Amino acid sequence: MKYIEDFKEDDHIIGHYFCKQKQNLKSRAGKTYLSLKLQDRTGMIDAKVWDLNNDIQNFDENDFIKIDGVVLTYQNEPQLKLSKIRRSREGEYDPAEYIPRTDKDVAAMYQQVEELIRSVEDPQIRLLLEEIMIKDEHVRDAFQSSSAGKIMHHSYMGGLIEHTLAVTQICDFLGRRYKFVNRDILIAAALLHDIGKVFELSPFPDNDYTDDGELLGHIVMGAEFISRAAAKIEGFPHQLESLLKHCILAHHGEYEFGSPKLPKTMEALILHFADNADAKLAAVEKAIDSDASQNDWLGFNKMLQRNLRKTQF
Repeated sequence: MKYIEDFKEDDHIIGHYFCKQKQNLKSRAGKTYLSLKLQDRTGMIDAKVWDLNNDIQNFDENDFIKIDGVVLTYQNEPQLKLSKIRRSREGEYDPAEYIPRTDKDVAAMYQQVEELIRSVEDPQIRLLLEEIMIKDEHVRDAFQSSSAGKIMHHSYMGGLIEHTLAVTQICDFLGRRYKFVNRDILIAAALLHDIGKVFELSPFPDNDYTDDGELLGHIVMGAEFISRAAAKIEGFPHQLESLLKHCILAHHGEYEFGSPKLPKTMEALILHFADNADAKLAAVEKAIDSDASQNDWLGFNKMLQRNLRKTQF
């Protein structure tokens, strides 16, 4: 098969891909067309079907499909124009080829997470982290296999632990750089800031929002999960629980970005800045890594709302 990361303009693509999203839309002229997102283990690409005819057979979201199409460039991004589609048949594809995954060693990352937990000096905070991230087998396993997002950033298997570890390491650096920071609270909040995503998103290959994910979201679910875990620890201080939950509830930084609260402590502010930095820098990293051209400029990036330039070495 030809992987999405290797697609180039004018390539004729015939192969099997995972249909991540399917929408029936109308053009400005009122003509119905299909807008799809196709996925393999190397990435995702937008695809369009402008001519709905007998060569476009019935299929649904989350189906594996065989396509026939051509790679175009639209707004500086590759896009497929499809002329034929059918459902893939059993045995025509290997599901593992359609699950994007981190290129980092998940076991090694989890060891680093355990080291960070052991570095927490407050015994009750350390017990809380152990209760959630080590003793709870479902959370422990899902934390290592889940993505950190559906599309925006770290949207691949192992993305959640990769993002969480990076955010915690940034927090650890910043926490040592500034005064009036409680490192134990900061490290715990960083490790737990996206823990609700193990419930918000379904496992691969779907990687889609669960009912609770749509209704509540990972921020609320993460705060609730901390409350339940703290209740298992005798004498866990109410104020400490509130300070940790505040960091979770405030880590998106602004109301407009889905944050129920604005950051009001040093720990919450540092966590927000670290989370935002890793999400955006990872998006730039991905844009540079997926660009096969020899151009310095990558074109307009939708997430960052700007044209990006590569630095040549």
